[in-house]
Formats: sequence, C-alpha cells, structure tokens
Amino acid sequence: MRKLPVILFLCLLVNQMNGQINDTIVKTQKLTYKKFILPAALVATGSLLLNTDRNRKIQADANRFFGSDFHTRLDDITVFVPVGQLYAGGLFGFEAKNSLKHRTISVVTANALSFTLVSVLKNIVKAHRPDDSDQLSFPSGHSAIAFTNAALLFQEYKDDNIWYASSGFLFATTTGFLRVANNKHFASDVFAGAGIGLASGFLVTYWNPLQNIHLGKKQKGTAFVYPQLGNQIGIGAVILPNF
Repeated sequence: MRKLPVILFLCLLVNQMNGQINDTIVKTQKLTYKKFILPAALVATGSLLLNTDRNRKIQADANRFFGSDFHTRLDDITVFVPVGQLYAGGLFGFEAKNSLKHRTISVVTANALSFTLVSVLKNIVKAHRPDDSDQLSFPSGHSAIAFTNAALLFQEYKDDNIWYASSGFLFATTTGFLRVANNKHFASDVFAGAGIGLASGFLVTYWNPLQNIHLGKKQKGTAFVYPQLGNQIGIGAVILPNF
C-alpha cells in the first residue's frame, strides 16, 4: 500500500502515452478532454494526499532510504533537460514539427502558464515543506517546469521519433523523485506539479494565440532560452531578430 501513489503514477503515465501514440498514428491535432485525464488525475492524487498520514509516511520512508543528510543539486539540472532536448533534437537527426521561433514561443507561454498556476497555488495553500524551510511546498515548481517541457518535447517530436519524444518524461520523473529525496517536497507536491506541467504543455501545444503574433516583417532571428533559479524556478527567453 505504501507504493500505491508511485504505482498509480506509472500506470497513468503508460496509459497516457498509449493514447498519445494512437493520436500520432491517426495524426489528429484536435484538443480533446482525453489529453487532460492524466494531468487531472495527478493533480487530484496530489490534492488528496496533501496533509495526510500516508503522505508523511511516504516522506519518512524516503528519508530512511536516502538518509537524513542526503542532498544533491542534480534536480536543478534534470529539470531543464527536456527543454534542452526540445532544441537539440535536430543535432541527433530528428525533425521537429515546428520552427525554432514557434518552439520558443511555446516554451515561454507554457512555462509562464505553469509558473503562474504553481505560484498562485503555493501562496494560497501555504503548505510547509518537509524540511520546514518555508510554506511554499505545494505544488512542486521543479516538477511542474520539468513536465511542462517534457509535454512540449513529446508533442514536438512524437511524429518523427517516439522514443526521443518520450525521453523527457524520464528526466521529469527523476526530477520529482529527487525533490522528495532532497526532503524539499512531499509526494503530493510532485504529483500536483506534474499534473499542472502536463496540462500547461498540452494546452499550449494545441492552442496558443501568441503563435499568430508577428513583430513587423517576417524576420529570422536567434532565440536564447535560459533557466531562472532561486526560491522558485522558471525559464526565461530572449528572441533577437537578425538585421
């Protein structure tokens, strides 16, 4: 029973990926409620676990397994791997669905949406972190950002290489586990953050009004995407036109 939340997460993820693969085969671009079944289930699971004995038990088990003095900054790296993959796919011979500009606008929009939702919830819920460092535990910002970009990566490359497209979820899941191992988040925070991230990524992929905005004449440009670290985590971007 202690492993029930982890098993539920894995089962839901496999089910969602199977549905996405079927979408790839029929090549549909419609946004349906099915895309949000997994995100909603993850947010619901996190909300139900919040402030429960089971949630605290999972954290206690994690602390015993990893050790009370365990600490790594690896989660500050894995969180950004999916967004790096989003731009690096061409280096490995994979064809992206959209242009560099289109991808960058999607990254900025989706991460802004995810960051906003996480920030609002953090300040409403005011849940203590496992290490009592502050009251910004629920939901996990690292998990939200990682899964936001993993979703964008999947949608961008699934038609060309399903394995590369899906690999971002491995790094996103690793980020979530490391947040628990570092005693910075409860399992509830990670589940909710993952759900918010997936929903943000899927929504922006299928509906992003900013994609229709043109600044003057159509110009090629260079895009710079950079991580933002601090009390909360995020992604920034600068798009420079070539004159």
